[in-house]
Amino acid sequence: MLSLHSTSIMAVILGINTHHAGASAALVVDGVPIAAIAEERLTRIKYYAKFPARAVKTVLDMAGITFKDIDYVAIGRDDSANTLKKAEYALRNPGKLLSLIKIRGERTELDDMKTLLVRECGANPADLHFEQVNVEHHLAHAASSYFISPWEHAAAFTIDGAGDFVTATLSECKGKSIEIKERVYLPHSMGFFYTMVCEFIGYSKYGDEGKVMGLAPYGKDTYHDIFEQMVILTDKGFQLNPDFFVPFGSQSNVQIQDDGSMQVASLVGEAMHKHFGDPRAPNDEITQRDMDLAYGMQATFERVYMHMLNRLHSLVPTERLTLAGGGALNSVANCKLFDQTPFTQTAIQPAAGDDGLAMGAALYVSQAMLDDGERWEITNAYFGTEYSDSEVKSALESAGITDYQKLERDDLIEKTATAIAEGNVVGWYQGRSEWGPRALGNRSILANPNRDDMKDILNARIKRREWFRPFAPAVLAERQADVFSHDHPS
Repeated sequence: MLSLHSTSIMAVILGINTHHAGASAALVVDGVPIAAIAEERLTRIKYYAKFPARAVKTVLDMAGITFKDIDYVAIGRDDSANTLKKAEYALRNPGKLLSLIKIRGERTELDDMKTLLVRECGANPADLHFEQVNVEHHLAHAASSYFISPWEHAAAFTIDGAGDFVTATLSECKGKSIEIKERVYLPHSMGFFYTMVCEFIGYSKYGDEGKVMGLAPYGKDTYHDIFEQMVILTDKGFQLNPDFFVPFGSQSNVQIQDDGSMQVASLVGEAMHKHFGDPRAPNDEITQRDMDLAYGMQATFERVYMHMLNRLHSLVPTERLTLAGGGALNSVANCKLFDQTPFTQTAIQPAAGDDGLAMGAALYVSQAMLDDGERWEITNAYFGTEYSDSEVKSALESAGITDYQKLERDDLIEKTATAIAEGNVVGWYQGRSEWGPRALGNRSILANPNRDDMKDILNARIKRREWFRPFAPAVLAERQADVFSHDHPS
């Protein structure tokens, strides 16, 4: 890690997540996030994992900044991190060494971001004067949530598949520093656990985990004892039972395809077949067994989640908690933590997955390394692109759509509310796009929740997806407790 000046300065920092799922770019100027977007929003390829060339150019254009204005480029990965743990694992598992070397070799071009920007974005080499800073994966995750919170002291929990050989961290955040107290290392990964069970249920695409979370409430605790064998709690975290998983390092678990999409290698071990038989084929009917597996998967994830959070609180005794990493998108667990841990306030990165690494790395350089201006607090997650009325009109006409109206805001609100009350479904589009995977009011589907059949209508006719997939209610903050079991601010 570079040691930058600690005196307060102003800087233009481009954050990038690349060669990894959720490729993205973010721009932080004088300590304030200005723009952020995932490459998938521009390529329409989910979890795009190659270089985010369009995202880089888009955030620069949104801010009116050129390549020559960039002072630092922050990358949400540091391949030099945790080298001792990598070496220890390789020595204990010599048969896996070639796979680990192969993974490292595929990432070496990240060491030269200037060459990548020239090649991928057409930048002029003479304009590139920035300093490159690599931030450890989970440190960037922690920074992405803490440095958007209003707090000067908080505990930070990050959890995902893996990054820089780490799968979860427990940290203390104070002032402008983040201290990682404990790490969980590969091969023990709750992300891999979740992915493996999803694969067995018939959802093997990268990112399917969020789908199967919606299936869990339809299951029963049939396989409680088996799941307790699958993941074992320890004093400092958890361990996966290797009998249930393909040996880590025997293959490259994820691969980037030519189109930038991600392909996940099978993680299902022999014990899964022994206990549950054959996996469900993707197009087969979902059986009670599959629902019960989803239930066990989610319940086990929550058991580990709460165990880790209670461990974190013993290390960092505060009521304030920041969350990031793909596991922090598990909204069911995030709700239950208020009852099962001492934490009473949460700050969750809206782009909690790996797309958020771009902003996290940039904010870490800005705040922890440069002391760049005053701390900034998030008030909304609208960091993406927006389009003028003339651009919207041009897009409609180029698509051959001529039957449209332009309404003033009051008339638009009235007509929309009437349409929703009558049971119609409205696609709502306004302002800048959301940062992260959640629809937060600017790119949203709006419908009447009073209709018992509305979820089925949306899933079958609009989203064209599985019957069990849930939708989130939109509710005024002051009416939160009327709809949800808690009214904790988040």
